[in-house]
Amino acid sequence: MTFSDQDIKQIKSHGLSLDVVNRQIEKFETGFPFVSIVKPASAADGVKQITSDFFQKYTDIYEKYQQSHNIVKFVPASGAATRMFKELFDFMRSNRPNKTSLETTMNITKFAFWDDLKPYLPRNATDMNIVDCLVTESGLNYGNMPKALIKFHRYPDHTRTPIEEHIDEAFQYAKSGDNVNVHFTISPEHRQDFETILKKIVPQYESKYGVKYNVSMSEQKSSTDTIAMGVDNEVFRNEDGTLLFRPGGHGALIENLNDMDADIIFIKNIDNIAIESWRADTVKYKRVLAGLMIDIQNQIFNLIKSIDSGNADIKTIHDFIVNNLGIKIEGQLSTAEYRDILNRPLRVCGVVKNTGAPGGGPFWVRAQNGVVSLQIVETNQIAPESAYIISQSEYFNPVDLVCGIKDYTGKKFDLTKYVDEDTGFISEKYKNGLILRAMELPGLWNGAMAKWNTVLVDVPISTFTPVKIVTDLLLPPHQGKII
Repeated sequence: MTFSDQDIKQIKSHGLSLDVVNRQIEKFETGFPFVSIVKPASAADGVKQITSDFFQKYTDIYEKYQQSHNIVKFVPASGAATRMFKELFDFMRSNRPNKTSLETTMNITKFAFWDDLKPYLPRNATDMNIVDCLVTESGLNYGNMPKALIKFHRYPDHTRTPIEEHIDEAFQYAKSGDNVNVHFTISPEHRQDFETILKKIVPQYESKYGVKYNVSMSEQKSSTDTIAMGVDNEVFRNEDGTLLFRPGGHGALIENLNDMDADIIFIKNIDNIAIESWRADTVKYKRVLAGLMIDIQNQIFNLIKSIDSGNADIKTIHDFIVNNLGIKIEGQLSTAEYRDILNRPLRVCGVVKNTGAPGGGPFWVRAQNGVVSLQIVETNQIAPESAYIISQSEYFNPVDLVCGIKDYTGKKFDLTKYVDEDTGFISEKYKNGLILRAMELPGLWNGAMAKWNTVLVDVPISTFTPVKIVTDLLLPPHQGKII
């Protein structure tokens, strides 16, 4: 592909190089391979069941660890609420009510944002007035804001956005000594809104809990942007002739995660947050998952030390990897190969029973080198003819991760070296009414962590309370009804 001097200048301004962009263009031409699924992970093969005997053990391990280690809660929070209000926009375009628009308008007074919405509504407001004032600049403009800034929950004397709920929840399981560390990934245009909310609420929670909150934010790096292509397989250009670059999707956040310096990182999506009275199971299992992660990590460190000291029992190491780290090993490997497997970032992932919700799940996957391992797989990574396998999966991925990103010497892993670059995908988007082809980088919890060691744990569905559409806010986890 030939680029002008102006193109090259623009490419470099994104922190990209010609080689990187040309490799992206090559991926548009060749496409990404679909994953080779062996079978779904199940309770019988791949998903750990934590019995009551171990709850206290893992909780005790974690509580002791909290006193002297650095813990961070990492919350991807830059996603727009466009999909959350999609059906409401459809209603506005067609003037035909749908299930979501009817349920929203009939129950409008039950939403936490009702008091904010009321002043915008005309007397005798119609359903169209309500929806228009909710999602457009005529009122709250929620359809053009990130979910993080939308009021999710109502309490007797106040309301809360997901930002505030995550700040509150972090104290319950992510405290480090007398500190609570929370990191939000944000979009630059909404930084000021985040800062305004945090400036108000952080002192309140510091006073409430008697701790110091360290809240940080980061933006997706422009160096992770991907070039857009037209349907003619030529680079897509804006109306002014410049190249169009697009954010590389949530997989780009592996760079943000890589900038974290912590012993344990909890990852939880911004919209997966319940009202306070619903969180008992979430807090309980977060602590258990962290204790399990620490326990497994300590065993890994001891096995590596046994190899380095020349006292390794290879059969013990082999069995430990097969039984605990989500990798099926055929035959016996060299000592160096076993060590390489052990010396990787570690993630413990809570998974919930599959109830038919759209999205990915845990599977045994065969990589191009033939290795079969546990992976989180998204729907778009699966060949259309194999899509039925999602419905056969026993478990669903709620994005409930506890991560260990340091090796046995306390040195941080370079997380960018554990990405499977072949797990991105190409999708169709629109710009100025024209179709374009966009590239998504390997997702944060699937392809970007494909070469981590993976432990899957069965957690109850009560810990998974996402808000995918606006009417999810009418469900018990968001209306304050106790389980």
